[in-house]
Amino acid sequence: MTRPSIRLALSRETPLITPLAHDALSARLIEQAGFQAFAIGGSALLASRHAYPDIGLIGLTDMVEGIRDISAATALPFLADADDGYGDVKSVARTVLAYEAIGVGGMLFEDQDRDRKQQRAEKAAAVADMAVIEGKLRAALSARGNPDTFIIGRTDAYGPLGLDEAMRRAERFLALGVDGVFVAGLKTEEDYRRVGAAFKGAYISATMFEGGDTPWLAPADLGAMGFTQVSFPASLLMRSVAAMRDGLAALRRHADGEERLEPMGNAASVRAALDQAVNLERWRAIERG
Repeated sequence: MTRPSIRLALSRETPLITPLAHDALSARLIEQAGFQAFAIGGSALLASRHAYPDIGLIGLTDMVEGIRDISAATALPFLADADDGYGDVKSVARTVLAYEAIGVGGMLFEDQDRDRKQQRAEKAAAVADMAVIEGKLRAALSARGNPDTFIIGRTDAYGPLGLDEAMRRAERFLALGVDGVFVAGLKTEEDYRRVGAAFKGAYISATMFEGGDTPWLAPADLGAMGFTQVSFPASLLMRSVAAMRDGLAALRRHADGEERLEPMGNAASVRAALDQAVNLERWRAIERG
């Protein structure tokens, strides 16, 4: 499988829109929907694979196993969360090597304190000392074997220390030579404007969350502010969870005789989409010889 680089994806679409894949099927559907790249976030992966929250419960091996399955399902380039590198600088180097070996095109290393890790950046309780995260980013840059592998510095300092400190950290990350920065947990449109203006011209990531108290901005507007990548960390998983929750509730009522469950009106087209996503015809062709 030949996988293009994140740089090539950026040349085809800026800002680069990256839905989050939480399993192999969602990654295949993202590709078939026409996206140029995608991302893999710890929260969505752990929820779908283990029904765990993303609060520091897992390590590198768990992430590699989940990412490997997703990577095998698509030729699209993708970014993946690397958390804090799952240990010290040695662990960071090991993470880079392990991620590159399974096709990760870019990885995000964060400064949130693992012992008090929260799922949402704006709720971060603490971040590591600057010297610690700088050492980890240097280790990641030194360890990569492919110069096209993106090393992105993520700071969660906004919550515990404020936007000024978060931006100072991002500036330091760029000075180290990372390929991009992600200032996580921004709460207002003005926050996005400040970050976009401060780092315009660099690779800057933005995330759009649904259902919270953060702004919902259009990708084109974020691009105009200076952001080069816009990720949607929860949109696909939340819609999947909503569909399963509602479908199961309807099935339970049907089973209890409370309300008849009518067959899906678009069942045939959904089945066709699923068959296409799992490459059914290709496997049937092999079967036929």
